[in-house]
Amino acid sequence: MADEANRTAFLEIQGRMVEITGKLKQVQTQMRNKEGERKRAFLTLEELKQLPDDTNTYKSIGRTFVLEPPSALMNEQEQKFKDSEAAIASLQTSKEYLEKQLKEVETGLRELLQQDPGLARQIMSLSV
Repeated sequence: MADEANRTAFLEIQGRMVEITGKLKQVQTQMRNKEGERKRAFLTLEELKQLPDDTNTYKSIGRTFVLEPPSALMNEQEQKFKDSEAAIASLQTSKEYLEKQLKEVETGLRELLQQDPGLARQIMSLSV
């Protein structure tokens, strides 16, 4: 009876671990994307700052280019930069939370396997 309970507990923990790992990878991917957006906005902003105010600048909208003053483009890039920074901070919080959950699940799994060495042998025999 206890053996079956341990087995179901293991399967629950394993499912939770897979779920958390998937979420963590998703958050890391989103962070990389936002980092790229932030860097692109920063570099574009730096290039726009070097231009005189009377320079003709164009904004790409699909396959069309629209004449925009440099100040409008700079404001847009600054906003993109700020939005990316805020998103990165939020994602970092999510990442830390998921990493904490993953450690807790790993600890639970370790305790379960130490409690029932027979279950650990069964798992090892299945994975080999």
